Amino acid sequence: MNMNKNSRPVVVTIGNPNTGKSTLFNALTGLRQQVSNFPGVTVEQVSGTAKVGHTEVTLVDVPGTYSLTAQSPDEIIAVDVLEGNIAGLSRPDLAIIVVDATNLRRNLFLATQVLEAEMPVVVALNMADRLETCGITINVHELEHELGVKVVPVSAAKGIGIDELRAEIESSLISKHVPSLKVSPKIELAMTELVSELSARNISVNNIELRRAFIDKDSHADKRLTKRYGELFTSETLRLRNLIGNGRSIAAIEARDRYSWINSILKNIESINSIQGPNIFRLIDRAFNHPLVGSLLFILIMGAVFQAVFAWSGPLIDGISDFTGWLSERAEHIIGPGLLGSFVSNGVIGGVGSVIVFLPQILILFAFIIVLEDSGYISRAAFLMDKLMRGMGLSGQSFIPMLSSFACAVPGIMGTRIIADKHDRLATILAAPFMTCAARLPIYSLLIGAFIPNHHIFGGIIYLQGLVLLGLYLLGIIGGGLTAWLISRIFWNRAKSGFLLEMPPYRLPSFRSVSLKLWSRATTFLKRAGTVIFTISLVIWLLASFPQNTQDTENIHDHTPPLSDSYLGKMSRTVAPLFAPLGWDWKVTAAVIASFPAREVVIAALGTIYAVDTEADEELITLSEKIQAETHADGRPVYTMPMVLGLLIFYALCLQCMATVAVIKKETGSWGWASFSWVYMTGLGYFGALIIYQIGSSNLL
Repeated sequence: MNMNKNSRPVVVTIGNPNTGKSTLFNALTGLRQQVSNFPGVTVEQVSGTAKVGHTEVTLVDVPGTYSLTAQSPDEIIAVDVLEGNIAGLSRPDLAIIVVDATNLRRNLFLATQVLEAEMPVVVALNMADRLETCGITINVHELEHELGVKVVPVSAAKGIGIDELRAEIESSLISKHVPSLKVSPKIELAMTELVSELSARNISVNNIELRRAFIDKDSHADKRLTKRYGELFTSETLRLRNLIGNGRSIAAIEARDRYSWINSILKNIESINSIQGPNIFRLIDRAFNHPLVGSLLFILIMGAVFQAVFAWSGPLIDGISDFTGWLSERAEHIIGPGLLGSFVSNGVIGGVGSVIVFLPQILILFAFIIVLEDSGYISRAAFLMDKLMRGMGLSGQSFIPMLSSFACAVPGIMGTRIIADKHDRLATILAAPFMTCAARLPIYSLLIGAFIPNHHIFGGIIYLQGLVLLGLYLLGIIGGGLTAWLISRIFWNRAKSGFLLEMPPYRLPSFRSVSLKLWSRATTFLKRAGTVIFTISLVIWLLASFPQNTQDTENIHDHTPPLSDSYLGKMSRTVAPLFAPLGWDWKVTAAVIASFPAREVVIAALGTIYAVDTEADEELITLSEKIQAETHADGRPVYTMPMVLGLLIFYALCLQCMATVAVIKKETGSWGWASFSWVYMTGLGYFGALIIYQIGSSNLL
């Protein structure tokens, strides 16, 4: 039995997208899981520890895929995990194939490919609780006989069959039974000959990798083996492809044989009875997919989400804000005046605490997004957005990467690898950073909460603050859309790629699954607050606290210089004239410049700057109160409405994320496009803020 570095058997969950694979993974692992990246790539790796009987296993959840013929990065990772080609992770001891019980025909294509991979397998027949509703009956024992492995009916969302699945996993790990399923005789004969020819030359190749390379000459496996073995491998595979294909695609032969086998066994395994009478899900689907009604519902749903972000989070934000203010005061009281007390109270608590206060709004937003994803609604939204995407000159395939960018532009840009046309892909890469990511939300929340009146409009059903937040999200979408349109105009004369989208069934999201995903988001945010934001807050505190004034030795409090005379003050006042036309003072300038590596740092920077400012009103506790009271030297308020709106537009359009710049370079292979994106977006943000402030200050806004 293969063991990983912790001497636990490795078990992998694999299946098509939308089969409930991640929900099953969560049901097996609970909170004993972690999220990282697979070595050398930005594809997310989710792994955890699961107890199966008396055995603990390392469970790895690979990205969803429809086939082992790998093309996209997600598919490549799924195949590499099965092959044991991932550094630090041994070849799995067992694979759990997650199959949608309501869509056997489609799911069995991948399942039969994995069953030919020469490794122990258990099939989890997920969503078995929906079979009766769909009018489907499945003979599980006959399905086990045909596949040659154990099939366990489960409902991961409801926790049904999980104990039985655990028992089968343990049993299969002990027996090490390897299925002997083969569905394409011609391909099997060719594979036998190919293995024999390569073995005669002392070449040993993993079964999965060799099979994928032979079947699809354009696959990642074929390219890898061709690079490794050169002409020898190429000539043998070409000869055998021509021998059995006779000019036809081997991938097409495999698909024909595989579906022919699937169709033949389903006659004896599955029976489908039509459901009489109205089906509520069909009626809902008609509404959501209707061009006009669906679009209106989409706008209403998104509007309700943004209303809830402010309406529900207020008490939680106030509670966290009061707690961090109290904690800051207590820290300074216990430690006493001086550098150490200032560091803990102003540098650590004042900086990091000013960002953590917005955690409730981030979690509320992501809770809605997770529920919409798990319910099956997001795919309907993608269907509605297809025509809009094409109007921007993009492929419908661009929707998913753009949608991912609302969480973070980095995985969104990486997700563009599913787009075949290089020009569509470039346009999507340059448009993705405009989508309002999670890092922008704390900035929006601070400024909107502090300066936009909490008025109810349209009969009291809409919060003005939520409407402004929705407007900022729409501004990002418009900016990305116009950018994609401009890029598409440059490369106008090109073939348009198609868009294949699967509509998953509607499901009631599992509270447990939603909670686990929210917990993962929260810990990611807090880790960032404890590392990147803490580090930059520390640097700002040091620059704001030095040089120390040592002339007055009677009062240690006086050792801290006035903020304007600190290193931070002197540096910021030097460049402040560049941003004065936007209405910014040197403190805002310092915070914005500090946030260029990561935009959410501006909150921590402002929190640290105003906490260190010895000339500020000590009765003002929260960051919102401090920025509302901030004035220029002549007494004019700094944060006027035109300045605040301009600052919001600046952050909506500006590219302040070095990780995004780096991934643009990686995906385009050029620092030129990465530099263009940074200059272009920063320029748009600057001039957008300039126009709003200048017009507003002229009493025209």
